[in-house]
Amino acid sequence: MRLTQFSDYAIRVMLYLAAHTERLNSISEIADAHEISRSHLMKVVSKLAAQGYIESVQGRNGGIRLGNPATEINIGQLIRHTEGHINLIECSQCKLNGVCKLPGPLDLALAAFYFVLDSYSLADVQGAQEATVLALALTGGVRPVAPSGNPPLFNRT
Repeated sequence: MRLTQFSDYAIRVMLYLAAHTERLNSISEIADAHEISRSHLMKVVSKLAAQGYIESVQGRNGGIRLGNPATEINIGQLIRHTEGHINLIECSQCKLNGVCKLPGPLDLALAAFYFVLDSYSLADVQGAQEATVLALALTGGVRPVAPSGNPPLFNRT
């Protein structure tokens, strides 16, 4: 099984926002950090906002942020929302439809897939915030700044 590019981008957006909870973020900075199309991300962000995963703040100083704490965002539910109905095999046009027993095991495999994902939150898959931000910094998405007090460890370039 392979997730769609849409789900891939949705997870990247969510992980970026989870690593930058101290401020509002822009679609452009996320696109730059992950080196992906801004227009693709706009569609992803729009759907995530409509489903309540992220909050969008309009205006000159606007941006986006997580709609809930990362500990409350379930990965299984997120993938269900971004993937929609997953049909691992198309049986309706197959000459073996009704005779073949493969759909049953595939349904069980899909249920097991979601069973595992349902046990993880966004915080669980995020890893350490500093590690996530550092990984983006190493690819040119952000630049490190000297910490003083409790400000973010990294700022946008």
